[in-house]
Amino acid sequence: MFNNILKFTQEKSKYLYENSLFLQHIDKLILVSIIAVFLASTVMSSDVIGFIALITVFLTVIKILTKPEERLSSCGFELWLLTYFMFVIISLAGSTLFHLSLKGFLKTFTYLGFYFSMVQYLKNNKSKIPFILSAIGVCVSFEAVAGFLQNFAHVEEISTWQDVSKLNPEEVMTRVYGTLKPYNPNLLGGYFVAGIPAIYGMAAYFLNDKKYRFASGSLVLAFLSTLTLFLTGCRGSYIGMLVIITGMFAVSAKYLWENYKQIYLSVAGGVIAFATAALLLVSSLRARVLSIFAMRQDSSNSFRFNVYNSSVEMFKDNWLLGIGVGNQNFREIYGLYMKTGFDALSAYNIFLEIGVESGIFALTAFVGFLITLIKNAVKFILKSSNTKDVIIVSTALISICAVCIHGLVDTVFFRPQIQFVFWTMVAVARTVIFTTDNRL
Repeated sequence: MFNNILKFTQEKSKYLYENSLFLQHIDKLILVSIIAVFLASTVMSSDVIGFIALITVFLTVIKILTKPEERLSSCGFELWLLTYFMFVIISLAGSTLFHLSLKGFLKTFTYLGFYFSMVQYLKNNKSKIPFILSAIGVCVSFEAVAGFLQNFAHVEEISTWQDVSKLNPEEVMTRVYGTLKPYNPNLLGGYFVAGIPAIYGMAAYFLNDKKYRFASGSLVLAFLSTLTLFLTGCRGSYIGMLVIITGMFAVSAKYLWENYKQIYLSVAGGVIAFATAALLLVSSLRARVLSIFAMRQDSSNSFRFNVYNSSVEMFKDNWLLGIGVGNQNFREIYGLYMKTGFDALSAYNIFLEIGVESGIFALTAFVGFLITLIKNAVKFILKSSNTKDVIIVSTALISICAVCIHGLVDTVFFRPQIQFVFWTMVAVARTVIFTTDNRL
């Protein structure tokens, strides 16, 4: 039905399209707006980033209404995603704080609209995927340089980011936060988790193309970004980085295990040895990692446990359709459940947050979307003989998995800087897996 409507509007606007320089170059404008979203994410506020993303969505809608032969299509995991969005709408309609929930809904609409725009753009511009991933890599590298310099400048904490009550002075870490707004080392850590796979992925991509200078440069930036990730002191991002490293070794085994087994094992052993040495020699890093296992002895851990307990109670009382999406809506309702002194903007867990805000059916649909996407991606990686495609899909899959694992213990998943990278990775994976044109 939708494609029939598109065909009708395209026929009616055929003359306009053929005589409009703007419409004939609209793909270029969409690409510029996509890159602008990533660039703005490094220094602009959430509202500005969202506004630029809406420009991308607006241009995409104009494109599909006017460009001949443009059609809509869907794959398995997108049906789960559509179901999720439908329940978000139902949750909005039933929210007791509709005006606050509407703000959260508009954010969700922007994120999913950006995903839709990415899919429509990449459908006929698959060759631009390396360029888009490189743009993400450049932005992440910029943040890495900024954070690295902040470490040497010993920047002051803007808020209470670390429990130092039981630490010696040499165990206190200078937690860097880059230029992302609002300034928060956890946000920077989450941004690195989402974006670092793009740098490693492009290094592998250039290496496969025998562009050794670009590959070497990408590796240097990847190592710098990894180092700066640890300087954020974000423990959730440490876990996310572990997922990234594990994912890279798992994928590389497809090509290295049979013919280069000794080299593969040597590199893996070297990484483990380096990580162990860093933990033993750098007292501030060791203290930060060990605090993960301190349970309620660490104030940050204790805070999260209190938020989890209160959020579970919220879910029990609103399990069917949730309270409505949005952090402002969450905060208002959370006040009825929270323990005194433990205010929170979210549930500090992606899946608990979705359950609280949109109910059990939306949560089921979102989990179904992730499982189906991951299953399709893994199947593609194992069976495909196209090395470039495997590198691209692996990059996207590792980023998606790392962000979700990090999101089990943190709230930054819902920040636009991370959301736009996340949905870009989903669109990239979707394009490569379900597009018959294999040119990259």
